Amino acid sequence: MTSPLNLSGRVAVVTGASRGIGYFIAKELAAAGAHVVAVARTVGGLEELDDEIKAEKSLSGKGEATLVPLDITDSAGIDRLGGAIHERWGKLDIMVANAGILGVIAPIGHVEAKVFEKVMAINVTSTWRLIRSLDPLLRLSDAGRAVIMSSGAAHSARAFWGPYAASKAAVEAMARSWADETKSLSMRVNSVNPGATRTAMRAQAMPGEDPQTLPHPSDVAARIVPLVSPSLTETGLIFDVPKNRFTQYRMPE
Repeated sequence: MTSPLNLSGRVAVVTGASRGIGYFIAKELAAAGAHVVAVARTVGGLEELDDEIKAEKSLSGKGEATLVPLDITDSAGIDRLGGAIHERWGKLDIMVANAGILGVIAPIGHVEAKVFEKVMAINVTSTWRLIRSLDPLLRLSDAGRAVIMSSGAAHSARAFWGPYAASKAAVEAMARSWADETKSLSMRVNSVNPGATRTAMRAQAMPGEDPQTLPHPSDVAARIVPLVSPSLTETGLIFDVPKNRFTQYRMPE
């Protein structure tokens, strides 16, 4: 794998890095020369990622990974992650908040409380905790970049997608507020709508769909990684991967 970006000397955190889009974003970042702090619950997936990054490094000399087996709902663990990064590198250059779950596809009134709360805990609260822990480190970078994974569901608000749609609307709002808070700095904060992708989550949502008709997560990841470029100027927007462009979701003032 090769990347036109040069991220040598840069440190990146990727959550949900053991599979799907997060896995391939981590690989792309490492191929560009970044040291990837790969966060996920699934140790096996992290180890597979590490093996692939090491194999690529043996050919290109680029990329390293630090594996962090962590449940993203472990708030104290997220706080410790920020402390460990500060102690080792003194800054953070890239944050990709990718971890998330679908919950259930069901009428909003039929969703069990424990399911709704789990969707919010993983998709929303953990993202806030990650921002809270890593924002000070991103401010210490000469070009801090944050990517928050969202979904078109945040705007379409389709029937039966209530908890997931609400969670993604929430993280987009947080990302826009964060971007506005940091717009005078060298930081850039954007959300991403990856579109329909060949992932386990998509299969859960659309069990009758032929996955071969969908883009592979490696192709989607390759479209997302340029958002962490030090030369990026856009902030507070959502990048629509299917349309390959930024979109501004703002109400008139």
